[in-house]
Amino acid sequence: MQLMFNAIAEPTRPGPKWQKLFNTYWAAYRAWYASKGVAYTPSLGVSQAALKRHMPEMWPTYERLCELAGNSEVAARFLTGYQPPAYISGCSQAVLSLGTVQLVRNYDYHPDLIEGTQILTAWNGKKVIGSSDCLIGLLDGMNEDGLAISLTFGGRRLVGEGFGIPFILRYVLEFCSTVEEAVETLTRVPSHMSYNVTVIDRSGDFKTVQLAPDKSPLITNATMATNHQGVIDWHENAHFNKTVERAVFLENLLEDDCPDETAAIAAFLQPPLYNTRFREGFGTLYTAVYHPMEGSVQMHWPTDDWLQTFDNFQEGERLIKFSQHVPADQSDVRTDMPTAVTDESYQPETALLDWQETVAESLVDSIAEPNSPKSKKLLKNLRTKIKRQGQIPWEIVSDFWSDLNKKYSQKWRK
Repeated sequence: MQLMFNAIAEPTRPGPKWQKLFNTYWAAYRAWYASKGVAYTPSLGVSQAALKRHMPEMWPTYERLCELAGNSEVAARFLTGYQPPAYISGCSQAVLSLGTVQLVRNYDYHPDLIEGTQILTAWNGKKVIGSSDCLIGLLDGMNEDGLAISLTFGGRRLVGEGFGIPFILRYVLEFCSTVEEAVETLTRVPSHMSYNVTVIDRSGDFKTVQLAPDKSPLITNATMATNHQGVIDWHENAHFNKTVERAVFLENLLEDDCPDETAAIAAFLQPPLYNTRFREGFGTLYTAVYHPMEGSVQMHWPTDDWLQTFDNFQEGERLIKFSQHVPADQSDVRTDMPTAVTDESYQPETALLDWQETVAESLVDSIAEPNSPKSKKLLKNLRTKIKRQGQIPWEIVSDFWSDLNKKYSQKWRK
């Protein structure tokens, strides 16, 4: 599996480069957006009203993007960021204090479901470098004032009223300069799902905010986050992405006073933080390290890296190849790193299946009795249902994980 990772710079108002990005990915985003169903999608009026109410400063940029998108009614609804379909990702992130404060994160997802674009913009007069998502949003990023931000999935199934988190992260970097300002914004703008958002600034200040659609935001001094918020809310998901094991590893890593940045980054490029279940939507697609004081971000992969700064941002592309196996070269890894529990029962898929089929098979096999005479029929029916319209609907995934055989659920809770 591979991904062409791109870097583009358009440090003015949105223009032809963003329009090219839109034209490249809009068909896929439109299909994903439609998978939710019209009955559950807010109208354009409702969506725009929500944007004006919660993020009014983004309105001029929003209008410009809609113009570049051809004033499509569907695109206009999508670009508000209000009530998008639900989605799951993995991710690990941590605040490092090794001479200067840094924010380092792994983004875990499927290679076919990421734009793979790092973009430099200045939509509202402030330069921003970030990993593009949902065309207008960001998975992580930093602005020229030295404010950096990153997200991890919070590990809860509940979907409420609010905005997709990439849209919120973009808004924070467009209009905030300090952790204090970012926290105020994060606690004010509603998120439609649960996420852990870590912010740091040039002064060395940092916070991790736990967002949820049904709870008040929780502001913490946590230096790391994986995919849960305190207690495990969704046990099946936690078992799949090993959030607890990764959290324990990170806690031990930070407590052991990692000697330097090289050793810390090496830890993010090895298990359990680095994941290789790419076909199942849980592979580490990149490691990003943000340096607020230097105004730089370095993207890392096991076999490559890419340094970008506000003063010297280089456009270009890198072909990143992903393997189901961890790279053999571990010469830069500390031998005294704490280890986490590994799932020895997992065997990488060998069949060259598309990602929908692989996830469908994984879900079906987890609830089908191996020797049941109904297995073949069940497998066929569930695969058909899961792969509706070429998508994997959130509701189907959630229901299947919730209805797993009790013996597995009890095992995972131990």
